[in-house]
Order: sequence, then structure tokens, then C-alpha cells
Amino acid sequence: MMVLAWIGALLIGLSLGLLGSGGSIITVPVLVYLVGQPEKLAITGALAIVGGISLCAALPWSLKGNVDRRSVLWFGLPGIVGSWCGSAGSQFLSGGVQLFLFALVMWVAALRMFQNPPAVGRVGARRRSRIVLDGVFVGVVTGLLGVGGGFLIVPALVLLGGLALPIAIGSSLWIIAINAWSGFMAHVVVLDNVQQALDWSLIALFIGLGSSGALIGQRLAEALPQAQLRRLFASFLVVMGGYMVWHTLPGLLGQ
Repeated sequence: MMVLAWIGALLIGLSLGLLGSGGSIITVPVLVYLVGQPEKLAITGALAIVGGISLCAALPWSLKGNVDRRSVLWFGLPGIVGSWCGSAGSQFLSGGVQLFLFALVMWVAALRMFQNPPAVGRVGARRRSRIVLDGVFVGVVTGLLGVGGGFLIVPALVLLGGLALPIAIGSSLWIIAINAWSGFMAHVVVLDNVQQALDWSLIALFIGLGSSGALIGQRLAEALPQAQLRRLFASFLVVMGGYMVWHTLPGLLGQ
């Protein structure tokens, strides 16, 4: 199973490198079903892994000039507030409820990925306020479920921020890193005993493998058709989300 987990770590980075999103949403299932970690520990560890991989993946985009610093601030700083709120709220949910909600988010992500990439919008004061609100919302989802939220961030930056898709992807990776590390720190503070239970060697291994996958993904992104890749990954999310619902729903219903 650990070999499959290592492959999963590569896929996490590969998706982030190819699409600027999606990779973080498979981190929790990999840690729960392949590594065998408890749900809350997996969500906390996933935040550290996603934050590390996204940071490594963001650097090459920055070197190419494909990052809008203002959008990162407008989206990322409110996301910090949201991630702390989501992390605080996570202590009131059972691990099973979190996984069920996680599966629903996977289906939402799949729906967004099946759709065509949005056209570039125009920036205005009203749109900027929407970016701030979206930043808070994505931060809450990140803290609550351990999801980076790239599938929400990229369309928001294109439609509301007026960014070209490559710049939106590069900016999204920085925002994911900010939200994930903020959520991770909040989980360590809020949840009892989670810090002692974290497997830092596993986290470091996943960050290393995922970062390698992200670099490969960025190279492939220049050669492979994005639309087909998005649909393929969306199909995977539909199947994985269905498996998680099937696995968690009986427990929630008391069966």
C-alpha cells in the first residue's frame, strides 16, 4: 500500500503542476485509505503536505512572471482568516462527517473541471470585494476539510481578477500555500494531541515526491491538451468522491 501512497504523492504534485488545482483534493484520501491515518490526523497532515508542494510548485511560475502579487494578497490574506475559522470549526465535526463533506467538495470540483475555463474578466472595486469574500470562503474550506481550493481560486482570479489563465494558476499556487500553512498552524493549536501524532518523515517524503511531480506537471502542461486533462481528472474525482460517500455514509446513518 505504501507504494501506492508514493504514487499518490506524485499525482498530487502532478495535478498541481498541470492545472494549478486538484492535487490537494486527493491528499486526504491518499493518507486515509492508502496510509491508514485517522481522518483528523490525515486532514492536518494534508495541510502541511499541500502547503509544501504548492510552495515548491509556485516558485517556477514566479520565475516566469506568472504571478500577480496583488491578487495573492487580496485573496490570500482573507484566506488566512477563513482558514483559522474553518480549523476552529473542525473540532466540532467528527472525522466521518468531514470525509463526507470532503466527498461532496470533490464532486463540486469535478463539476467545475468539466466546464470550460472561464474567459478573462475585468477588474473593478466590486469584483475586488468579491475576491476578498471568495478568499475567506476558500480559507474556511481549507481549514475545515484540508482542501487547497485551487478549483475555486483559479476561476475566481480569471473572472473577478481579470487574470490570464497562466497567471491565475501561478497565483493560485501561492494562495493555496498560504491557506494550507495557515490552516495547518490553526489545526495544531486547536486540536489536542495532533502535533505529537504527526509523522514528519512521511510529510517530508510526500512533499519531496509531490514537488517532483509538480515540476514534471509544469513541463507537461506546455505540451498536453488542458481540456482533456481537466476532464480526465474530473472523472477521477467523481469516482473517488463516490467511493468516499459509500464508505462514510453507513457510519453517519448509524448502520
